[in-house]
Amino acid sequence: MTEFKLVVRTIITGICILLVFVAEGQKLKLNNLTTFDDKVLHFGFTLGLNTLDFSVREYIPIGTNKFFEPIPWQMDPKQIGRGDTVRADVASLIPGFTVGIITNLRVSRYLDLRFLPGMSFGERKLTYNIPVIDNMGNEIFNPNNPQYSYSIKSTFLDFPLLLKYKAERINNGRPYVVFGGAMRIDISKSAFEDLVSLKRMGYYAELGAGWDTYLMFFRFSVEAKVSLGLFNQLGDRRDNTQRKYYTDAIKSLRSNIFTLMFHFE
Repeated sequence: MTEFKLVVRTIITGICILLVFVAEGQKLKLNNLTTFDDKVLHFGFTLGLNTLDFSVREYIPIGTNKFFEPIPWQMDPKQIGRGDTVRADVASLIPGFTVGIITNLRVSRYLDLRFLPGMSFGERKLTYNIPVIDNMGNEIFNPNNPQYSYSIKSTFLDFPLLLKYKAERINNGRPYVVFGGAMRIDISKSAFEDLVSLKRMGYYAELGAGWDTYLMFFRFSVEAKVSLGLFNQLGDRRDNTQRKYYTDAIKSLRSNIFTLMFHFE
């Protein structure tokens, strides 16, 4: 009987301890910025890291491009002909930087319309299976990386327009998703200076997810977003001072961007 009483006491004690933990968990924490989401319009700024990428489609062999025009450069280690295959691919992802401002319009309890104009700085590196020679006749070659690569730097003016769908607030946190579109204008060096030229203006579909954290004086959000280029960004270059087969070998280049954003609102 004594052992039975001991077991009962142990069970009752365990239940009491469990009830205490449950009661503590049910207590409401002190919520910050309880009326923040009721604002019709608010502003902020954003900082972020990005990586730029290309989705590359090629002409194989290069002569299948009807605009292919071989140029008899005497300094070329090899004259490129119609039957040759010139392959281009993205060598590696290079981190870049994004900065912008936030304009947020409340549409409903769970939906916001957001406009985030800003600037993005990034770089993409194309790797070829042939030597890369610039318009001065110099071979671009890195002895530490024997691949034949060419770097394309971009400076974008960003104009994203997004819908933000928010879940229920959990104490001082709130998950959400964003989706919409963006227009970007590349204001970097002109196409005549680029070995592979890109169109200045591009359109993107955007999709992302994030988490809002309500602090004492402002809302801080971490958001991961992918931007998928909708159209071919390969530009037309007819500058006879450059070798055209670097561009002629490519059927299309679609620009893709991954961004990790930090919003302060």
